[in-house]
Amino acid sequence: MFGAAYAQGQGATGSGGWLSLVPILLMILIFYFLLIRPQQKKEKQRQAMINNLQKGDKVLTAGGMHGVIVAVKDDVVTLKVASNTNIDFIRSSIQAKVS
Repeated sequence: MFGAAYAQGQGATGSGGWLSLVPILLMILIFYFLLIRPQQKKEKQRQAMINNLQKGDKVLTAGGMHGVIVAVKDDVVTLKVASNTNIDFIRSSIQAKVS
């Protein structure tokens, strides 16, 4: 009598374990589509902007400095920030183009 009831209880517990994983997997999917994927897309756009920098572009650096690109070398961008002042920046420190 107790053996049959115990066996039925074990079957219900086994399937309940899988059902408890569904909310966790659903939360992971929500985090991916709301947080991770948009951030990856934004970083891809920023990387494309950095790769397409050209002489004459007005840019903003990560430190908040505005300037006009005077020269673009491999990994270094030279910005004109004043009439006789040019400063070298690493390409990845460029935050955005300014129109």
